[in-house]
Amino acid sequence: MTKLRAFILAEVLFVLTIIGVVFVYMNQDQETEPALNQYRPIYIDGPAMLNFTETLSSDALEGRETGTSGNAAAQGFILKRFENLGLRRLGETYAHEFAIIQTDAEDGTPDKGTNLIGWIAGETPGEGPMLVVTAHYDHLGIQKGEIYNGADDNASGVAALIGVADYFRRNPPTHDIVFAALDAEEKGMLGARAMVRSGLIDLSRVALNINFDMVSRSEAGELYVAGTTPYPQLKPVIEALSTDAPVTLLTGHDSPDLGYDDWTSQSDHVAFHEVGIPFLYFGVEDHDGYHDPSDDYLNITHDFFVRAGDTLAMTVDRMDEWISLSSAPE
Repeated sequence: MTKLRAFILAEVLFVLTIIGVVFVYMNQDQETEPALNQYRPIYIDGPAMLNFTETLSSDALEGRETGTSGNAAAQGFILKRFENLGLRRLGETYAHEFAIIQTDAEDGTPDKGTNLIGWIAGETPGEGPMLVVTAHYDHLGIQKGEIYNGADDNASGVAALIGVADYFRRNPPTHDIVFAALDAEEKGMLGARAMVRSGLIDLSRVALNINFDMVSRSEAGELYVAGTTPYPQLKPVIEALSTDAPVTLLTGHDSPDLGYDDWTSQSDHVAFHEVGIPFLYFGVEDHDGYHDPSDDYLNITHDFFVRAGDTLAMTVDRMDEWISLSSAPE
């Protein structure tokens, strides 16, 4: 064999080896990350929602506790998303600051919080019934030297809220929809209560509050929705939705006889419930990462979360339609 032929053969074998390695690598990658390849979302941008959850729950934001620099950084990321989506402002700015009354000046409690509120217009902007979609962006910060990143609680809910807002940017709703990323939920739903009291929104127009809190972590693929027991008029819509939803959608956790398992007063929707506004609260059951430093992005159930994102967009879409049907003259 000549040197030239030997050289050409060696080059061919080298190229074939490289192709083989790439092929094996690609197959291994597909096998090791099935969660990101199983479900293709229809309503929301799955990768964008996952990426934003990772951003909000990164160590750099130090757990997003109200009043901290990490919380302020989270505000900046959310505000940028609101601007990019072209959400309308309720006033001159998306930011709604509210006072936090300190019971002990030495306890480190911040003196103010900041809600971030925008809206998408329906067919008659500023008129008729509307929906309010909420999710809190604050978490527990740093405790005893450990960062509580709060990926599921509640970077996931805020990322889903942005994903749903993006869907309605592309598919305008029939009725106005307010999107509110709320602060100080971990300190007693203070942001939600401040928004309800503020007069920024006309409560007489609010047909329903839909609240997202912990929507990304379930090995069983189960997402719960609370609110159909106190507001049974919502149950037929949820029952119909459950047959189409890409997750296992379960009702419950909304009856006083359940004690701690009654979620009626355990997240921001309670502020609306207290003034008689119906709510639907979406969340997963408590898991090992609940209020624990292990609530990191890597520990959420990625495929389930993308499915949940589509389910939440489907819900808001169905409830927009439900408003029209429930307010139509008989």
